[in-house]
This record gives sequence, C-alpha cells and structure tokens, in this order.
Amino acid sequence: MGVLEDIHAAIGRIAESTGPSVVGLGQRWGVGSGIVIGAGRVLTNAHNVRGGQALVTFADGRAAEGRVVGVDLDGDLAVVDVDTGGTPEVQWNEAVAPNLGTPVFALSNPGGRGLRVTHGFVSSVERTFRGPRGRRITGSIEHTALLLPGSSGGPIVDAEGHLLGVNTNRLGEGFYLAIPANQTLRERVDALGRGESSAQPRLGIGIAPAHVAKRLRRAVGLPDVEGLLVREVEEGSPAAAAGIAKGDLITEAAARPARGIDDLFDALASAEGAIDLTVVRGTDERSIHVAFDAPAAEPAGDEGVA
Repeated sequence: MGVLEDIHAAIGRIAESTGPSVVGLGQRWGVGSGIVIGAGRVLTNAHNVRGGQALVTFADGRAAEGRVVGVDLDGDLAVVDVDTGGTPEVQWNEAVAPNLGTPVFALSNPGGRGLRVTHGFVSSVERTFRGPRGRRITGSIEHTALLLPGSSGGPIVDAEGHLLGVNTNRLGEGFYLAIPANQTLRERVDALGRGESSAQPRLGIGIAPAHVAKRLRRAVGLPDVEGLLVREVEEGSPAAAAGIAKGDLITEAAARPARGIDDLFDALASAEGAIDLTVVRGTDERSIHVAFDAPAAEPAGDEGVA
C-alpha cells in the first residue's frame, strides 16, 4: 500500500497548495478552467473565452467578471485580467522537462463547479495537434491523468505542485495533451498579458478536406485537381476583397503547391503583407493577389481556417 499512500498524500498536498490557483471559466455552456499566474492575471485556453469578457470563479466560490487582454487563437492561449484578490499564483517548474513516465497531477475547476485532482503519467512528448483554427501546435505533452469536460485550461503539475503544462486537448481513450510550461510559454504569456495578441496573417476562408473537394468536383463533372477547396469566405476578409469565392480550389500558395492545409499555413506564416495564390474556378486557372490590410474574421471549415 506504500505507493497508493504516497499518491494519496501527494494529491492532498497538491490540492491544498496548488488547488486555490485553479479557477473556473464561464458558466452553463462552454465552461473551462484556468490558472492564476500572477496578481490580476489568469491563464486559460483561447477556446474557453468568448468576446472580451470572461466570468472567473475562484476556489473559494467568489466570482468576478474579467477582461480578456490577450489572445493567441492559433496557440490556444488567452490571458484574462481579473481581480484575483489574495489568490496565490501557481509556481512554475522550468528546471526539468517532463519525459516518458514522469508522474503528473491534473487539476481543474470546470466552470467553477469544484476542484478536481487526478493522477497519471507522461505517455509521450513532442506531440503535435491542431488548435482551434487548424494550425499545428507542436511540442505538447501527452499524459494519462483523467480529465472531465471543462478541464481544458487547467494545469498539470509535478509532485511538488509546480506547473508542468496547460491542458488543452482531449485525445480520447484516456489520453490528453498539454502545452509545456517552459520558457517559450512564459514569454508568450507575458506578451499576452501586455495585450500583445498573437495574429498570423489570415485569408478569412474555411477549407474543406481534400477528399471532400474531390467528391464535390466529381459530382458536378469537373476533373480531379489537387488543391484546397474553399468552403466559405468571410465577408469583409482579405480573401473576399481579393475576389476569392466559395468553390474555388487553391492549388498554389506563394508559388508552392498547396495540397494540404499545412502547405497554406506555412505559406501564410512567411507572407509579408500579401500572398499570391493560384486558384482553379471550374476549369479556369487564375492568379489572385491577396493583401492583408483588411481584418479577417473566423469562418468555420471542416479542415481548418486560414
């Protein structure tokens, strides 16, 4: 029983020391968790916040309306400015990166409905997944500490209660992914806290998967062409201003083939103010120059948004 007693003691210790730093976000629908990272500052996932305000519920039951000061939609991070009162901030552990088999403890407070603490192990490192808009998030920690819905934005910690990562993605079958709490994350969070929201160049379109593009083109008698099918164009977006239309097939971005969504994301990441696209409309091929001087909203797409 020695190991179980050790785990029981660790859970109790972490709940007491780190539990007060874990808060709830939202209410009713769309609830999540967050982490107090400093006086007046809460870190959570971008998909947990809507608009510029966020209801934050603390461990003692106190609720306060917070203001979203920085958002990184592609990295799925957000910082909320809120009256944290005397709530302690979480302590970071950047000295030793977790590796395979590292014990971890996951904490959450879904929507402020009460603290949960579970135990597991790191099952993989350097994992990649897609954020809310389809862009790749690399270097994540995979672990087996069970999490309820609404746990995203909460922390995984070591046996001393120090922050190892921010839970953000459920893989299913008992596995979860967390953004590692390293120096890179600290710098990104500091920038978000200063109101420096991260924004990659965006076209303002929704993209359908390749197999859907092929099926739809075949259904109307068009030949197969490798490319990305535009499923939606947001009104007022750079894509709309440039003349891109629903049903267009993007075959090249910045003079490179665009066979998958990552090809387009990579081209956008290196674009400076504008990008040239090759588009097939029906059977006609045309070149379209897209400038990013207009704000792009967030359309929905089956594979991703760009």
